[in-house]
Amino acid sequence: MTQGIHGTVADGFEPVREDFAAFVAGELPDYEGQLCAYVHGRKVVDLWAGEGCEASSLYGVFSSTKGAAFMVAALLVQEGTLEPDRKVTYYWPEFGAEGKAGLTVRDLFTHRAGLVGLDAGFTGAELADDRAIAERLADQRPFWRPGTAFGYHAFVIGALVGEVVRRATGRTLQEVYEERIRAPYGLDFHLGLPEELEPRYRSVQPMLPTPEQQAELDATPTGPHTLASIAFNTHVPGAGELADYPNSRAVRANGPASAGGVASARGLAGMYAAAISEVGERPPLLKPDTIAEVGQIHSTGYDLVARFHKSFGLGFQAIADYVYPYLGAGSFGHSGAGGSQAFADPRCGLAYGYTRRRIAYPGGAGPENERFVRTVHRAALAA
Repeated sequence: MTQGIHGTVADGFEPVREDFAAFVAGELPDYEGQLCAYVHGRKVVDLWAGEGCEASSLYGVFSSTKGAAFMVAALLVQEGTLEPDRKVTYYWPEFGAEGKAGLTVRDLFTHRAGLVGLDAGFTGAELADDRAIAERLADQRPFWRPGTAFGYHAFVIGALVGEVVRRATGRTLQEVYEERIRAPYGLDFHLGLPEELEPRYRSVQPMLPTPEQQAELDATPTGPHTLASIAFNTHVPGAGELADYPNSRAVRANGPASAGGVASARGLAGMYAAAISEVGERPPLLKPDTIAEVGQIHSTGYDLVARFHKSFGLGFQAIADYVYPYLGAGSFGHSGAGGSQAFADPRCGLAYGYTRRRIAYPGGAGPENERFVRTVHRAALAA
């Protein structure tokens, strides 16, 4: 066993352990995290490190939660319960207020609604409750003409998708996820953490930015009513710190589908493995046509909220376009502000999951993922 590293790798994946060990050695004693990967449904990487970290430890995964929300949506599209090119109002009539009546489900899923938040903002209690978010957004005027541009709906996309799911099925998105995806595969990826699993939760902690990072943060324009501040609810006086969001028991218990999920790396990777591969005796969750559709780029270009180039498939991030360009076309997944990353590359059968406890700056997937993903992908191709 490499010093400080726990777990196993399959033959041919030893370079992944070496990269993980090298990174961890430079980050201790503050580091705590997990890395897991599957290839064609077989677990090939299962590593963890850090004081207090176990393979079964659970972390707030922030926007990696959106991957679970869109996995539910993909299943319902596959079955015909949801039709992407129907108007949202077909399922949710009240949504049509303030010029939103023409928006399609496809445009909603791909961050084109212009409905990134509320003028007045949300309370902390509302951000833990998808039904409350959806109810308030139904009357909100969009911040751009729906369908004409796109921007990251950071704190609300899960609630919007969830309300469409609830209207179409009579079940909440969290209930469908539990019954159709999490429980059948035994995934440690929860949208609603049961009380009895609370001892396994590791509270998220922020890392202070370096002087260079702080200077960059200070130089970034962040007016009180920018699209970014509205999307991340920071325009509200007294808004809590992002790092504290999953540390709220209400958030963990309710599992809001934009950013309230709790998972291990095994849970993240396992969900994407189940989506594209036979796992155990179970067939893939998604059929080839569905996999192709969710990975097909739907929105690309300048993200009005993030203020840089991004691409989305049918809800999922199209990460081969702007994050890891060496991945196969049609790769899909989602990262999280706490540093987590999770995705599937159907062309080589790779499913990947990564968690960490400490939030690095500037946010999003931890930069170490670049090194890990490249090495895992290379080994998967060789296998």
